Amino acid sequence: MLRFRISEAAELLSVSPDTVRRWIDAGRLPAERDEHGHRLIEGTELAAFARAQHEQAETGETSARNRLRGIVTAVVKDAVMAQVDIQAGPFRIVSLMSREAVDELDLRVGSVATAVIKSTTVVVEKAPTRR
Repeated sequence: MLRFRISEAAELLSVSPDTVRRWIDAGRLPAERDEHGHRLIEGTELAAFARAQHEQAETGETSARNRLRGIVTAVVKDAVMAQVDIQAGPFRIVSLMSREAVDELDLRVGSVATAVIKSTTVVVEKAPTRR
């Protein structure tokens, strides 16, 4: 069975390793110690925890399931359209929208925003096998 170290779990959950340690210490995320005393999290346990975290964070009624909260890093506007860049953890999201929408939302560099993504095409890449 695939097991993850605390730092790997933290990266996958987009939180700090200290946050993962606190979840483990509080009993929210099960972990076992290996022969060297390092805490490891079973892949199935981590997946269940990630799903539960997502379900708790969902707000409103929408069919879109991909929500990435981040900070606006750039806004480029012309007379009709605008480009808004959001940095959500390690991910850069670029949105093209009307200038009117940007102005109504008062989006500017430093604003906190959530990119809601609904797509008919999703490409899935498998991570390289660990040794």
